[in-house]
Amino acid sequence: MSKNNKDDYLKTGFTLLACMALSACGASERIANIGKAPEMGSIANPTTQANYQPVSLPMPAPQNVVRQKNSLWQSDRVTFFKDQRAADVGDIITVMIEIDDKAEIDNQTDRSRSSNEDAGLNSLLGYEQALADILPEAISNTDLANFDSTSDYQGQGTTDREEKIELMMAALITQLLPNGNMVIHGRQEALVNYEKRILEIDGVIRPEDITTGNTISYEKIAEARIVYGGEGQITDMQQPRYGQQLYDIIFPF
Repeated sequence: MSKNNKDDYLKTGFTLLACMALSACGASERIANIGKAPEMGSIANPTTQANYQPVSLPMPAPQNVVRQKNSLWQSDRVTFFKDQRAADVGDIITVMIEIDDKAEIDNQTDRSRSSNEDAGLNSLLGYEQALADILPEAISNTDLANFDSTSDYQGQGTTDREEKIELMMAALITQLLPNGNMVIHGRQEALVNYEKRILEIDGVIRPEDITTGNTISYEKIAEARIVYGGEGQITDMQQPRYGQQLYDIIFPF
């Protein structure tokens, strides 16, 4: 066996060992949790999380509150009495999520093209007669080149998607923006029969869109990020095995 082949085998072996070590790190944790229910996340201040990023958006000039003399009314008040809706950092608001999306797309494409090119050399100061000395005897001056091309393409695609989600969840006001808008963050976890369901929502809302019942609908949330997923045995069974996922990524055909 040559030295180059040995080096190739060694590189391949080290690569396989590295892949096995990486997969073993994740597999050992899963093996250690066999028979155990998924752990619930602790309640924590979302602004102290490692992946938390304060929202920074273009803001208009701030407006000062106008207070009239001998008047109980203020320009920033919505009602005469105290407003019970969420308005400050740490307040809780209920988010109404009702998503009912349906899309049907049907595309069809037909394309065809045909081309034909002929070229000849009938007269070139008599030199065309010398072609027989260079080219085969059966060559014809009037038919030196003939190109014929035909292509045909047909494509058809259909998309039929339907999603429906109806949820209610509480969220916290985590940040007040200079123009009065508020950043919200909410997370809920439910553990049922070794399966943990996770629901998260983030976004920016306006105080004017909050109803008197201290609720807001999801379509009025700007930059909304809604996550609905799970962890546990059922979720694992719905996912392909790691080897299958790796095969689907690296297989070129």
